[in-house]
Amino acid sequence: MNYKDLMKKCIELAKLAEGEVSPNPLVGCVILDDKNNIISTGFHKKCGENHAERDALLKLRNGEDKGGTLIVNLEPCSHYGKTPPCADLIIERGIKRVVIGMKDVNPIVSGNGIKKLREAGIEVIENVFEKECRELNEIFIKNMLKNETFVAIKTAVTLDGKIAAENGSSKWITSEAARGKVKNLRKKYDAILTSSATVIADNPTMAHKRKIIIDRELKTDFYNANIYADGEKFVFYDKNILSNSPKMPSKSFLNEKHITLCPTEVTGNKIDFSKVLKEIYNLGIKSIIVEAGGKLNGSILPYADKIYQFIAPKILGDNRGLSCFDFRHAASIEEAEIFKIQNIQKFPPDILVTLTK
Repeated sequence: MNYKDLMKKCIELAKLAEGEVSPNPLVGCVILDDKNNIISTGFHKKCGENHAERDALLKLRNGEDKGGTLIVNLEPCSHYGKTPPCADLIIERGIKRVVIGMKDVNPIVSGNGIKKLREAGIEVIENVFEKECRELNEIFIKNMLKNETFVAIKTAVTLDGKIAAENGSSKWITSEAARGKVKNLRKKYDAILTSSATVIADNPTMAHKRKIIIDRELKTDFYNANIYADGEKFVFYDKNILSNSPKMPSKSFLNEKHITLCPTEVTGNKIDFSKVLKEIYNLGIKSIIVEAGGKLNGSILPYADKIYQFIAPKILGDNRGLSCFDFRHAASIEEAEIFKIQNIQKFPPDILVTLTK
């Protein structure tokens, strides 16, 4: 039997919980009866709640799934965490075959769930639609294998790579359809990261539950800037700024507005992003989407895992316009940062080019 279409369904189910399950992976599950009819589906809805397999299995009466097939995009867990092991419930319910998209990269699970199922006499089919399953959980994979935050950069540019005219005007380069896609993209990530320059120039709201502002000299207006109106905020600044500086808001104000000040390393008047990203990971933020100007985009580019480049069919034709990556003088094409095109989508009249390392 070709299980690819059913694995696609697992991925679609898993995506229903984007932005809700971190730091857990996105997982969907489909269950077939012994005649290969779909009798149940499930997905992991939120960290701490039932995993996809348990969600799907518990919708069925005990025995209804006996002799059936369970399809899931990630290896079933074999250990006790916030929920019991899914592998144990699969065995208990008499499933005869399990089809898996990819092996779990979590060292606690990796291979152990598959081993437990096979030792119980269950047929296990591995690596179905594996590439797509790995793309689905690219954030979780990086977190597990490298203990690092996943970094995505979002830009909106003209055909000649400008994010704004010389005077800073940029509303709107892309269409309403493209901007709607951006709102959906943000939901995938634990936090948005931006710069003080963007906050001061554009006064964006950047609606999200978590926001990170790189404000080396504490230039932003903590009291009136839109970005501080809601959500949890983390402000990274030069640790050499004195704690009693007049720029430093009172502790009571910071607590009331859910603002955390994060002193960090500065090298040559620039924030050290290798240190910042470690501190972000230690805060429990497993993924970020960067929405900023060319200088910050360029500074964080060496650490980027993905770029979302929205391109509008507009040409500014002025080399004094602001570029999306404006951070160095490159004397040779050999100095270019190299990415791979993962996907191209249309949001008429604009396109979105998604790139990965």
